[in-house]
Amino acid sequence: MVDELRPRRTRHAVVVGGSLAGLLAARVLSEHAERVTVVERDRFPEGPDARPGVPQGRHLHVLIEGGQRAFDELLPGFVDELSALGAPRLGSPEDMVQWQDGQWVPRTEPMVHFYAGPRAQLDWLTRKRVFADPRIERVEGAEVTGLIGDSRRVRGVLLRERGAGGESGREPRRLEADLVVDASGRSSKAADWLAGIGAEAPHEETLDTGLAYATRVFRSPAEDPSTDALGYYVVPNPGQVYAGVVLPLGDGRHLATLSGLRDDPPPADEELFEAYARKLPHPVIADWIAKAEPLSPVHGFRKTANIRRRYDRPGRRPAGFLATGDALCCFNPIYGQGMAVAALSAVALRDALADRKRVPTTRRVQKALFDASRQAWEISAGADKKMPGATGDAARAKPQDRLTDWYMGRVLQLTPTHPVVGAAFRAVAALDAPMSALFAPSVARAVLFAPDPKTLTEPPMHRPEA
Repeated sequence: MVDELRPRRTRHAVVVGGSLAGLLAARVLSEHAERVTVVERDRFPEGPDARPGVPQGRHLHVLIEGGQRAFDELLPGFVDELSALGAPRLGSPEDMVQWQDGQWVPRTEPMVHFYAGPRAQLDWLTRKRVFADPRIERVEGAEVTGLIGDSRRVRGVLLRERGAGGESGREPRRLEADLVVDASGRSSKAADWLAGIGAEAPHEETLDTGLAYATRVFRSPAEDPSTDALGYYVVPNPGQVYAGVVLPLGDGRHLATLSGLRDDPPPADEELFEAYARKLPHPVIADWIAKAEPLSPVHGFRKTANIRRRYDRPGRRPAGFLATGDALCCFNPIYGQGMAVAALSAVALRDALADRKRVPTTRRVQKALFDASRQAWEISAGADKKMPGATGDAARAKPQDRLTDWYMGRVLQLTPTHPVVGAAFRAVAALDAPMSALFAPSVARAVLFAPDPKTLTEPPMHRPEA
């Protein structure tokens, strides 16, 4: 049988995981399959509430511009709906007090915008839009235990129903499909599933800084004349490994997240949370925490390694099986890329399946999904490999790293004050421009010839007057 994913051959597609990546993949596949089934271990909440299957759901999430564009392509009007629900929209650098690469960033007019707000709110809106399509159905409270098929082709999945308490004691049942998409997240069991049908698991690239973070919800100070900033961000670097960020959720609530590396992780103890914030190079975030009202316990998270599964490389793997989202490539969450990459991957899936010039084989479509995550990986892994104590095969230095590190060091040095460099860097970081934008002639001239910038000595607590 030809390894082909053409619409006329796909009667039923199964998506493993009701993550954002899974939901958006289902949205795309509904245009090419008679029926799409999303299989989810959890039971979805009725409203915008957190669920256990989103382990970072209590922590900070942002939707950067590349993700906004992709969401609107897949679900037209999505960003307007998100805004109408009250998700705060912040402009960078104007709305933020930010310390990066050893200097304060002047609060000039915004070059990019991002949405903050509760992750559960964005998940709920996505579910509502996706499941409104009658071609997309769901199986909740069931986990995939294996694949049906052989090393040449996948023909479905084995499902086991989970009890109300999460136990999985029942016998698996078969759910046949022409295509299976793994969107089950960073803890994907696909390696075991593939081994079970005699196929080969992909090689995993890893890079782990040991970053751990802790988050608490606060009500912001009622009136704070000391600043007009909407948020704060202290960005870590190899010489200063502590980070802190405060962003609005809406309705006067903020999330405050602190992070450090494995030798000194942030505490889960509520009494020690503010004290840990004093480790940052300036007390601005600790002072904000001291004035705010805590509304939640402290929640920690430590699974922050960058992991990339190389399905794009040759191997004994079956037709009819794809991986997307964190099941394919997951990043250190501190860079805020995950939701955007989920949406960009779905756009790549759409474009690969719609390409009439090339046959959409499993390998070709998987390569398109891999390419959709490449830039985010280069940003996240490229920064993390410089952090002290980074481990994993992707942490190894390459011959070209020395020149690249010098160039990117100059880009970071100039970003706060040089309009051309700053615009390019922020667009690339927001996944709204390709990496090549950092090497455009105007940027390269500034990197090579611009004088060292004058830096602010104190945090810019207010926007500059016009």
